[in-house]
Amino acid sequence: MRKLGVDNKHRRSMLATMTKQVVINESITTTETRAKEVRKFVEKMITYGKKGDLVSRRKALAFLHNDKKVVDKIFHDLAKRYENRNGGYTQILKLSERRGDNSLMVILKLVDEANNAKSEEKKPAKKAEKEDK
Repeated sequence: MRKLGVDNKHRRSMLATMTKQVVINESITTTETRAKEVRKFVEKMITYGKKGDLVSRRKALAFLHNDKKVVDKIFHDLAKRYENRNGGYTQILKLSERRGDNSLMVILKLVDEANNAKSEEKKPAKKAEKEDK
């Protein structure tokens, strides 16, 4: 686990808060190292949501500071959205460097399952056209 330049309590609180923000807003802008670290926890929370049992709900509540609205969104909305997907719920899009300290800024966002389904529908059609030729 990366230290991210802060002590243990601050780091765990920061990661939980950033995880909540990703779930609520479905994207955040942050530095690359923080995004890579937060990604692990977002993926874990969505996996808990897909399991859907009481133990998973309690683990998610414990990590997310007992925020029931966020946990409900994970277990009801996001779990249904990603039920056919095995991991890879987030993506990192790189931006430019931050002006003050030149650290690389990125957007961490949840993968839009609807757009992926449309692109998968188009791909087999192209393959069929190549086979016909």
